[in-house]
Amino acid sequence: MDSNGKSQSVISNEVEITGTIRSSGSLQFDGKLEGELHCGGDAVIGKSANIKGNLAVSSATIEGTIRGNITANDRIEMKSTARVTGDIKAKRLSVEDGVTFIGRSEVNPSGSPIAQEPVVAESETNGEENAAAATPRSYARR
Repeated sequence: MDSNGKSQSVISNEVEITGTIRSSGSLQFDGKLEGELHCGGDAVIGKSANIKGNLAVSSATIEGTIRGNITANDRIEMKSTARVTGDIKAKRLSVEDGVTFIGRSEVNPSGSPIAQEPVVAESETNGEENAAAATPRSYARR
């Protein structure tokens, strides 16, 4: 049982899975997965975990290695031993010193889509001549 009194499944570091894991509760994962993980509760990805695939969770604490995209309904917490290669999306994000993260992140506490306005470099707006001659560009910040 986790701290909220809900059941928690545990997959040890001796287990290798190919396919999709679905859990309506919380999950402690320390094994090897080649496939997707769908978790309705909190997912703890342990130090020995090695996942090649996407995660869709309520919230995630990551200490191991993930090569895939992570989508969390609430929070993603990356501990110092985490190695993540892929895009992440969550309402909240916590990253400790020492994390390796290669990808894009979208963190939006309100959870509602944000209308992105074009961002124009300052040099393109200095003076009317430069503004008229500049090619319109937009830069998305994530």
